[in-house]
Amino acid sequence: MAKLNVDANQVEDWNHLSLQAPPEAAATPGAHVFWAGVILIGVGAGVSAAVLAEILFAVQSLAWPAPDGSIVEAALAAGFWRHVAILLGAGLLTGVAQYLLVRLSAGNGIEITTALWFKAGRLPPLRTFGSALLSVLTVAMGESLGREGAPKQISALLANFISDRFRFSDEQRRLLVACGAGAGMAAIYDVPLGGALFALEVVRGVLSLRLVLPALATSVIATVIAWSVVPNAPTYRLSIGGGEVSILIWSLFAAPVAGVASVAFVRMIAKADRIRPESWRRFLAPPTAFALLGLASVAFPQLLGNGRELAQLTFDGAVPPLSLVLLLGLKPLAIFVCLASGGVGGLFTPSLTFGALLGSVLGLFWTWLWPGAPLGAFAVIGAGAVLAATTQGPISAVVLMIELTGRDRAFIAPMLVAVTIATLTARTIDPRSIYDARLTDDELAERQRLREPARH
Repeated sequence: MAKLNVDANQVEDWNHLSLQAPPEAAATPGAHVFWAGVILIGVGAGVSAAVLAEILFAVQSLAWPAPDGSIVEAALAAGFWRHVAILLGAGLLTGVAQYLLVRLSAGNGIEITTALWFKAGRLPPLRTFGSALLSVLTVAMGESLGREGAPKQISALLANFISDRFRFSDEQRRLLVACGAGAGMAAIYDVPLGGALFALEVVRGVLSLRLVLPALATSVIATVIAWSVVPNAPTYRLSIGGGEVSILIWSLFAAPVAGVASVAFVRMIAKADRIRPESWRRFLAPPTAFALLGLASVAFPQLLGNGRELAQLTFDGAVPPLSLVLLLGLKPLAIFVCLASGGVGGLFTPSLTFGALLGSVLGLFWTWLWPGAPLGAFAVIGAGAVLAATTQGPISAVVLMIELTGRDRAFIAPMLVAVTIATLTARTIDPRSIYDARLTDDELAERQRLREPARH
């Protein structure tokens, strides 16, 4: 990973945030320019999310044709060689693309959150755009990573471009790049409020009233525009009820386990980044790793894709107990293999899916002691707990789970209990999230120090 340098000027800039903050009222000098930028970012995020969704659906329908668009159903009906050939193709594409991007772009890629903390939100254009396009293609072909990575990157890159053209301050750029990333997620998953909170709490790292309106505006605009392609409906269907007391008590015991498991998941992501191939190994590692994923998917087609369908199966309580236990180990392994070999993609849905599997397995044991609660309820609570702990964003995680499922009071009390305890447990062990897992200890300490002034 490229070394990130933080000089005295950057630290000084953080100590004078109030001089460069976004305008709080329409009458503030320069407010019309700032809000024009906000609107343009929202529109661009919505259009780009819609285009990327069309590309993803088209490629997936070619690679894994199914009447209902289900990659798992298509994989179940596909022959052995199709599994291997499609994933091998995704690996070859990854190897060639990564080699070209490194040769043609200056330096390596950079995570959005890392760019915000250490580069004032500046992203390498060619590498970021190429990685986003590669991500949407390989995820559609079955790579075991999230589809939200591409719209987040493109929207953040657009915000960076607009900040350059409008000559916004570094602090305004940081905010708008975070808003762009959140708007990209909001548009692709139809979660406007969750996307706005994700932009501030997780990406920007600051929940402040003066930042809320730009985040809400970009996310809402992007979501509405993306409705032309992305369904205006919850991502997951829930039909669970009953056993509320049992689930609430279970949350007290399961949440610490979810917190510890989340730390292990984040450290796995960090390990995968450290061993990513370089030089000529960029060609060999992705095809080999992806071909192995293709072989494994013959027996476990649920390993393919970002994990949305697998999470839905756990919410329905439709995964057999033995498969739950096996997939709890195999899905994170598939994510690790994809990342460690050089694959690119999002980590949001993979984290949610890992939490759903963990909650299902823990709930399975609980129902032996206290029968009656539906297994899907444990999956939903586990998904929210792990999502909160791996992103270090408890508020946005709860809101996202409500928007993704279209449910609120059905699970809100045990969800809040599980999210609070799991996040506290994870932070006590390791403050890193999946989005800053790549930071060294020194960089993490510097980020924590730089973050302090923004709280005042």
